[in-house]
Amino acid sequence: MGNTDKIFDGLLVLQYRSGNKKALSLLVKRHHIKLYRHSYGYTHNIEMSKDIVQDCWYIIINKISTLKDPNSFGGWALKIVTRKTLDHLAREKQMRKKEEGYSMVTNDDENTVGNRSDTQELLKTIQTLPKQQQTVIRLFYTEEYSLKEMGEIVGVSEGTIKSRLFHAREKLKTILKIKKDGKKQ
Repeated sequence: MGNTDKIFDGLLVLQYRSGNKKALSLLVKRHHIKLYRHSYGYTHNIEMSKDIVQDCWYIIINKISTLKDPNSFGGWALKIVTRKTLDHLAREKQMRKKEEGYSMVTNDDENTVGNRSDTQELLKTIQTLPKQQQTVIRLFYTEEYSLKEMGEIVGVSEGTIKSRLFHAREKLKTILKIKKDGKKQ
């Protein structure tokens, strides 16, 4: 997100805090689709993502007065959506485990992976990474946030972000190499 966009967001936050309700409407228009897409990147479920982002707007509106740097609204809102989405997925996973009697369900068999395009295979492989690594991959490559911004969004140090990004890349390389070598045999 460009510096001008951040300053404009900051201005809208300040206007909303001063009682201008239209400023909130503009913030929603500027960020709703981005927040929805971000949540959908984790859930792969349209309705679930819509519900999560709607709940997040309620939180954002109620906590906007606590935002220390109004110019950081976009990252701050994204951080709320990330945490709420991951919380929702964790709860859903726990419920699934209970329903399945703690039995693991296997994913697609190897034959279907061979029929996918490289991009689809990469996206599928990213989904096998731990959620923390998926988050940094998505924020860095899809959302194009800086390491510092990613640290603020996720709530960890820049060094931790670098480490997670490095380990995610290495894990992806390893998994993709194994898949590639497995296909050759």
